[in-house]
Amino acid sequence: MDMRENHEKKTALLGWSLQAMEAIDKMGRHYVVVGPPEFQSFADTHGISFVPWQFDDSIEKAEELYEKLKELHTKITVPIYENTVEWAGILNSKIWDNPKIFNKSLLLRDKGLMKRRAHLAGLRVGVFEEAYDKDDIHRFLKRINQALIKLDGDINEPIHVKPFDKAGTVGHRLIRKPEEIDQIDDSEFPLLMESHLEGQEFSCEAFIHNGEVKFLNITEYVKLGHSNFVPASPSLEKWRPQIKEAIENLVNAFEIEYGMIHPEFFISPDGIVYFGEVAGRIPGGHIFEHIENVYGFSPYQAQILCSDPETTEEELESFFPKEVVSSKGYSGNLMIYPKVKTVERLDIPKELKEHPYFVKHNMFIPATSKVAERVGFGNHYGAIFFFGEDSQEVKSLLEQYEKHNFYL
Repeated sequence: MDMRENHEKKTALLGWSLQAMEAIDKMGRHYVVVGPPEFQSFADTHGISFVPWQFDDSIEKAEELYEKLKELHTKITVPIYENTVEWAGILNSKIWDNPKIFNKSLLLRDKGLMKRRAHLAGLRVGVFEEAYDKDDIHRFLKRINQALIKLDGDINEPIHVKPFDKAGTVGHRLIRKPEEIDQIDDSEFPLLMESHLEGQEFSCEAFIHNGEVKFLNITEYVKLGHSNFVPASPSLEKWRPQIKEAIENLVNAFEIEYGMIHPEFFISPDGIVYFGEVAGRIPGGHIFEHIENVYGFSPYQAQILCSDPETTEEELESFFPKEVVSSKGYSGNLMIYPKVKTVERLDIPKELKEHPYFVKHNMFIPATSKVAERVGFGNHYGAIFFFGEDSQEVKSLLEQYEKHNFYL
């Protein structure tokens, strides 16, 4: 197939993302957006090729969506959000006549399956089991602490429970006491149970083409679900060889050929890398924005290029800069969670706005003063963005202002 002819075919973006649309538009590629029906009028107004679709529908309806995309001459689908990953898998399997693509995508949606596959491949993981009721969690908590020779009166080592298929921290609970298990509603089962892993937690954003890692970013977490920055500090980046080896093992184990992955790992002080979990879609926490800030390329464009088997090696070589050494500084953000039940006003310290690393904030007074119920570690009410040349100063700012009450 002629490359020019191939580029006339459309890329389908699964999920509504203005950033992704702007990115592919700048590439001059034809595209179609598959998203919730409520965006139809916006798409019509702005001349966006659009297919309305509810991704909560049964995956068995994929044939219907495939036929719609086939009529639009779609050559590849790219998942934007967690609930579109298996849809991209099944659609690409039909487009490229390769059923295994769909099976691979299921590994990226089921935390139990991904743990088992990683374990079978020799990656270091914690102890894990599936829970189908509260009794399973009680037994797991007890057995973990028996294995650690905890005596009566000792503080329990915590365990983690999380849904199989939710993104990020949604539904994630840390449990130390049996009574905390009783707070879990029966509707939340089944759940994955994991032992607690010590060490520094971080994520990677790996862009993969033809089974090879073309660019690897390491995002340093300051506080999980609250703050991070890119690239990682020198104290974490020094372990890049070990981290890259773990990523390559993961890519091989999951037989990932195209696209991008967002795995999370823990690393011990002596450089031992433990697998946490992996996603096959755009990361949260403004990570893509940070990557673009420091490296100057669009990660949305990178995902599109790497998802397309027809992208050439020359295109990829000219697109990606050198990791770490080509970064212009450190870009980070703090996600703000109200610590009050109702919001009356914002309190933004003058010294914050005057700090040379302060870039912007998007905090706001909500239309409804009552703070929404938290999901996972919480729904953030805006974020503060920093950029500077010293990773330790960025980290210090993120730690300092995490303690401040911005909403009063």
